[in-house]
Amino acid sequence: MKIAIASDHAGYRYKEAIKSHLEERGHEAVDFGTDSEESVDYPTFIRPAALSVAAGECDRVIVLGGSGNGEAMTANRVPGVRCALCWDETSARLARQHNDANGLSLGQRLVSLKMALLIVDVWLDTPFEGGRHVRRIKAIDAVE
Repeated sequence: MKIAIASDHAGYRYKEAIKSHLEERGHEAVDFGTDSEESVDYPTFIRPAALSVAAGECDRVIVLGGSGNGEAMTANRVPGVRCALCWDETSARLARQHNDANGLSLGQRLVSLKMALLIVDVWLDTPFEGGRHVRRIKAIDAVE
C-alpha cells in the first residue's frame, strides 16, 4: 500500500518512526514533511498529503501533530478524505470498520510510541465492514 505521511514539528519524531515501521511492513511511505522539530504551520504539510489521497496518488494518509486535532481537521477539509483521530486500538478499529477511514491522525503528546504503532497496525489491518455503514459514508461524502 502507498501511504502518505506528514506532520508538524510536534509530530516529527513519531512520523519518522511510523515511516520506518510502514516500510518494514512492506508499504511505501511517501513523506510530505516536515523534516525537523523546528516550529512550522501544519497545514503546509498535511494538506498536500491529504490531497495525494484524494487524487488517487496514495491509498491512505497518516498525519501527526502534538494532539492530532488540527491535523485531522486539515485533512478532513479535502473532499474524499475521512481522517480519524485515534488514541487506542478500539478507536482505530472502529474508524476502519464503520467509517472506512482512509486517514489516520495521531497526537505525539497524547499516546506512547508503542501505542501509536499499534494504532497504525490496527488501522492498516482492519477492513471496512460495508453493509449499513455504506449509506452513512455516502452521507458524509455528500456534504462535500
